Amino acid sequence: MKLLLFFCLASLAVKAKSLPTKHPDTVVKMIYTSYYAKKFEGRKTSSGERYRGAKLTAAHLTLPFGTLITVRNLVNGKTVTVRVNDRGPHSKKFSLDLSTSAAKAIGIYRLGYAKVEISYVSPK
Repeated sequence: MKLLLFFCLASLAVKAKSLPTKHPDTVVKMIYTSYYAKKFEGRKTSSGERYRGAKLTAAHLTLPFGTLITVRNLVNGKTVTVRVNDRGPHSKKFSLDLSTSAAKAIGIYRLGYAKVEISYVSPK
């Protein structure tokens, strides 16, 4: 009886793990990210806002302004949610530029760049 109960509970656990937990339109990617240099503080971004290192913002070449991106550092597991308000980075290696505070929040400020996992709801 105990063995049967164990297998029933184990099969429920497997079924629970296989259920989708994210929004169906969520995109998840592994990319390299960097962060803005200090010289950009106060300059206008492509959206017309001024760049402020204290805000949780990011630059991406193609995502619409206002898109919320969750960025997770693969090394330490820290996450931050940023809003796209600029275009860039204009590099083949990097796909995202974070603000200074976002880089500090996930622990890449002194490193300069990192491989991260990003997730966002696909724009329609």
